[in-house]
Amino acid sequence: MSNDPRSAAAPGPGGASRTEAAPRQHLDVRVRSHAMVPVRRLSLDDVSRRSGLHPDLVRRFVGLGLVEATRDARGELRFAPTAPATLARIQRLRAGLPLNYASIGLVLDLLDRITELEDALRRSNTGSRRDESWI
Repeated sequence: MSNDPRSAAAPGPGGASRTEAAPRQHLDVRVRSHAMVPVRRLSLDDVSRRSGLHPDLVRRFVGLGLVEATRDARGELRFAPTAPATLARIQRLRAGLPLNYASIGLVLDLLDRITELEDALRRSNTGSRRDESWI
């Protein structure tokens, strides 16, 4: 006889099939709501000061799509807390490669994609014994 409560028909004695009512399991599901804590957005002045760049240059990067920003109710730019690190990365690429700012956007996209692929590779090889120090 089967121990699977999902089976509706189980063989009876002598191989004959008999129908049994499967016991229904009731799940007690509780949904808890948690208050979302808003992430503090940085102003243009904060980002400019932390990155050491002129506010006009930061605005130019926003216009080129190199750094993301939103506008608040007053129309002022607001940045994620990671914006100064992104701006530092842009400056390192600009200093190290003979590229203009517009083409640095492509390099940033490619570097982000490489990082995503490396993370996916690490996740897919979890538990393997291969040496992945090159990643």
